[in-house]
Amino acid sequence: MADQNIQTTDREPENAPGRGYGRVPKPSERTVGGTIITFAILMVIWLLLSGKLDPFHIGLGLVSCALVAFFSADLLLPSPDLRRMPILWYRFILYIPWLLYQVFVANIHVMYLVFHPRMMELIDPRILEFDSRLKSDMARVTLANSITLTPGTITINVSLYGHIAFHVIDIESGKTLPWIMEARIAEMFDE
Repeated sequence: MADQNIQTTDREPENAPGRGYGRVPKPSERTVGGTIITFAILMVIWLLLSGKLDPFHIGLGLVSCALVAFFSADLLLPSPDLRRMPILWYRFILYIPWLLYQVFVANIHVMYLVFHPRMMELIDPRILEFDSRLKSDMARVTLANSITLTPGTITINVSLYGHIAFHVIDIESGKTLPWIMEARIAEMFDE
């Protein structure tokens, strides 16, 4: 009987292709150049972080980086137009300091809530939902991760159609920040 009161926030049609899963790019959308660039970036990171340059570890790195690059090159380089990527990465690098500032401000707010004498009255957890205007999967993932990185908020669900549900520790935490983040991310991804 308790199951009758459960409501879902998933607004996707029941017969939607790939329902509940991320969109798998078609083979025609994957580019060889994007896969090679992803492999090269991953291999450099592997060599820097592993610190071992013997044949066994380099071989492991080659195999694992090749597999990851093959299956997820479209995540690092979502557009087949590689000329656009430097601009996108530049905008993303400019977004990081702004996000870190928002994380700092949210930390101060959560600290205020925790140390306030009327903490139990101020904390008012809620689940907020909205339909995002972001179109690309990468933009939606960036928004969901940005919300989750901000203290006092956590993303619960992102549907294939852009419906986002997130939890806030109090109503103040969810008033404006997710929508400001969405606007900044839309500007970053030209959406």
